[in-house]
Amino acid sequence: MINVTQPSVGAEELAAIGAVFDSKWLGSGPRTEEFEAQFAEHLGVSSDNVLFLNSATSGLFLTMELVGVGPGDEVVLPSNGFIANANCVVDAGARPVFCDIDDETLNPRVEDILAVLTPRTRAVIVLHYGGYPGEVEKIAALCAERGIALIEDAAVSVASSAHGRRCGTFGDYGIWSFDARKVITTGDGGMLYVRDPEGARRARRLAYHGLEDRSSFTTAAKSQHRHLWWSFEVEDIGRRLVGNDMTAAMGMVQLRRLGGFVDRRRAIGRRYDRALAGVPGIRTPCALPEGHESTHYFYWLRFDSQEIRDGVSEDLLAQGIYTSWRYYPLHRVQRYEATQSVLPVTDAVSDTALLLPAHQDLLDDEVDQVAREVVKSVEARR
Repeated sequence: MINVTQPSVGAEELAAIGAVFDSKWLGSGPRTEEFEAQFAEHLGVSSDNVLFLNSATSGLFLTMELVGVGPGDEVVLPSNGFIANANCVVDAGARPVFCDIDDETLNPRVEDILAVLTPRTRAVIVLHYGGYPGEVEKIAALCAERGIALIEDAAVSVASSAHGRRCGTFGDYGIWSFDARKVITTGDGGMLYVRDPEGARRARRLAYHGLEDRSSFTTAAKSQHRHLWWSFEVEDIGRRLVGNDMTAAMGMVQLRRLGGFVDRRRAIGRRYDRALAGVPGIRTPCALPEGHESTHYFYWLRFDSQEIRDGVSEDLLAQGIYTSWRYYPLHRVQRYEATQSVLPVTDAVSDTALLLPAHQDLLDDEVDQVAREVVKSVEARR
């Protein structure tokens, strides 16, 4: 089966995990801190503002608490996003308000967000779809002007940037995912960026039961016998959301390989473009604006109708090629009480778009095979 996504892991990652085993320290510790520091350097921010978590979803839920989102509040977000984006809002007792998206980049624009802002809007969540930065700079300026918190879902945008600045660092909070299907993976895991230094310190407490230190061992090293190091006070009531040294060790290896991963993904996208651009009935992704860089996480096509899109996906599956669509539109989910939302672009995209395999381990022959099968299916169905 040719998969839409899959990880690139091997002997180097295994060796890094083995070294953690040998150290006898498996939990959150020195390698976790080192991973945070390396990722912060990758972002161009202070490591004090970056926190390695057990998942990006944990980061989203944590931002709701940091912002203070609660009953009576609204959070604006695109409907074509991962379910965790809406779940964290509902869990906080607030109402998710879905906005439409641009027909080309599949990202929300300033005008889409303005169309649904109300005096009750407490935060905006933007998604960098497939790694495309979108209008993040303009949206950040709008949120700053209105005093609204901006949360960037940069889950798939670990190498994306706009005019030299990494996606995830434009807003008040940024979240990246390292789950098993992402460009770099730690099996499960995520990174949280908090712009405000005091907010970052509070995030660390909330991510580890409300405690200032991750273990009494580190407390003992700093205590100088002035008090019993196993004692503590709690200001914030927190959970356990931290990452660990095993996954952090794997993450550092993956981060070193990121440049090669993205280069290969970019080459795959260009190969698809050459094979599919100009084919009647197929619409390829738009070019990135000048100054924008993408992680190239998704490669999507648009078709003339839902019937053709669904037929193409079935034809490819019969040939051992797995395709999919991300993400199912959240405004169609009954639980979010937004089924009456009018989002024409989101609906049109969701009904006519398809993701092709686009991970860095794809061979050129596999890319060519996928493209041939797409063209064959479309020609037969048109």
